[in-house]
Amino acid sequence: MTHPLAGHLEVDESAKTVRHYRYAIERMTRILGGWMALTPELSAKLLMGRHVWDNAQHADAWGKRLPELRAAAQVSEPANPRLVAFLDAVEAAERREQTVERLVAIYRVLKPHLLATYKAHLASANAVYEPPTCRILARCIEDERRHVAAGETILRHLVRTPELEARARACEARLWPLLEAAGGVTGAGPITRVSAAGAPPTPLSDDAAEFIRLEQSTGTWSIAPELARALGAFGDALTGGDASAARSWLAPEVELPPDLESRLRRAQVGRHSIVACARVGEQRLIKLRFDGAGVTLLLRWVPTGSEWRVAVLEAVSGSAAPPA
Repeated sequence: MTHPLAGHLEVDESAKTVRHYRYAIERMTRILGGWMALTPELSAKLLMGRHVWDNAQHADAWGKRLPELRAAAQVSEPANPRLVAFLDAVEAAERREQTVERLVAIYRVLKPHLLATYKAHLASANAVYEPPTCRILARCIEDERRHVAAGETILRHLVRTPELEARARACEARLWPLLEAAGGVTGAGPITRVSAAGAPPTPLSDDAAEFIRLEQSTGTWSIAPELARALGAFGDALTGGDASAARSWLAPEVELPPDLESRLRRAQVGRHSIVACARVGEQRLIKLRFDGAGVTLLLRWVPTGSEWRVAVLEAVSGSAAPPA
């Protein structure tokens, strides 16, 4: 019979495990912080910002636990080089159009794995002399449950086409083997393979639903009727494949991006929407998103007598574009 004071891990091993946790969390926090500026979708940006703070609290709690385990405070240590390689692969999704890959990496791979690891650790921890560790684990478990649910809610909101669904599955299939090869964040492996495919539906997150509401609330803007008609005609021309009609709204020096027509045609886009609007003197800066193609155009409209014309046109995102 195991003695009540027997622990799953010796003190030195416990300290090493904490350092491994802290490395994964600290690295994930830096990755999410860097991604916020790269991510055009407001719902995903807000999600990352909320969880950067929570992650930082987790890293700090584990760092403060280390001196109690006779180790230096606030030290991080990767379990092995393979874990570093896995997190390098996670961080590689740095293009603006890779929001889906960013969310999948964190919310369908890394955070579900952390959640499973924490739960296993808590189940084996000794309640007699490890209550500080148990309390940190309990807090992390609760937060990670919320994070995974929120991430899945945002993914359901953003992954709207078969192509984006295929990209999400491909990203997950690429990252899990790297994490398994590392033996998970602690290097102890084997790890339980957790996948969204075939799993029970994740409950919707109230936090994430609010982020989506805030994102969608930006779709209503106070726009002069003449400009609204011009925007509608320009967007309808592009979605209808009528490049000549679309060009009629452009100033003489402005050209359509060379690949824009083919991308919209391949995606069979049927709807466009305004996602941002700003006034600069008499001019209007407007972002027009084409759903299904992941294309967003930044347009600077200028009044010309009784009409409006596009003086500057720039493609600022392409979420459905395949990775290069």
